Amino acid sequence: MASGDRAMLTIVSGLRYLHLDVFADRPLEGNQLAVFPDPGDLSTAEMQAIAREMNFSESTFIFRPQTVGDGRVRMRIFTPCAELPMAGHPTIGSTFALAAEGTIAAGRSAFVFELGVGPTPVSLDWVDGRLDFVWMTQLLPSFGREIRDREAFAAAIGVDGSDLVAGLPIEEISCGVPYLLVPLGSRSAVDRVTLDRRAAARCLEQHGLPERPCFFFTTEAAEAAPEETIYSRMLAPGFGITEDPATGSASGPLGCYLVHHEVVGSDAAQRIISRQGVAIGRSSRIHICIDADDGAIARVRIGGRAIIVGHGQLTL
Repeated sequence: MASGDRAMLTIVSGLRYLHLDVFADRPLEGNQLAVFPDPGDLSTAEMQAIAREMNFSESTFIFRPQTVGDGRVRMRIFTPCAELPMAGHPTIGSTFALAAEGTIAAGRSAFVFELGVGPTPVSLDWVDGRLDFVWMTQLLPSFGREIRDREAFAAAIGVDGSDLVAGLPIEEISCGVPYLLVPLGSRSAVDRVTLDRRAAARCLEQHGLPERPCFFFTTEAAEAAPEETIYSRMLAPGFGITEDPATGSASGPLGCYLVHHEVVGSDAAQRIISRQGVAIGRSSRIHICIDADDGAIARVRIGGRAIIVGHGQLTL
């Protein structure tokens, strides 16, 4: 940290956090998350420095709501390099953390986070008095630009042009955070992806896009898990994330992509499962539910489980 950054930090010792594995059914899988349930009056620079220190894909900081409205808590979300207006695994994981803290009362079926994109509702399913599953509602999709030079982009991600699915676009979609959705023909092609950041950025710039996190996926089924609709990876070097084990904020756009381009029908769109993180040994299971009527998307939800695997405090 530069001396100028150090001068901005006035952190009080004993800053408590919970460590969770999100989009996982058992410990040591899924996407890691640090939740700071009582961050006091930390500044933006301090929260960013802490997220960089934790070095998880994201860390969250829970505050009282800033405005009068539906929000029950205000949550700020940081990657090691940037603050995000919303994110999926931090919202799902922080719901489990707040339930464990008692901030969300046992048995409560609905809760609202105040995020950078506005009020964000979650629904909670309980089993025997314990939180079992959480659904997050995301914004309706915004469809952006497509990458027309497919051969150049394929070279930038280390695959052949033939690995891209013919007839399906490489397309920017956002449900709060924009991603570049890249359909590939096989799991082996998804696993072979190696992002040349500069080459990919040049290709996006030629199409009028800034650098975007890239979400690679295939609908190729796995014999061992036929219920899994998607096999996926997400690379976001611009966020300080080499590879993300599970990306809820990209999973809403993924579901919308599949519906919009008629890869899945309306019924199947309500039970999409994406398996992510396998390539880095952090297997994650993300549930996606898209409500659509005659192709018009009416609601976007992603869901999953989280497990508290540790807790501690920072002494700074």
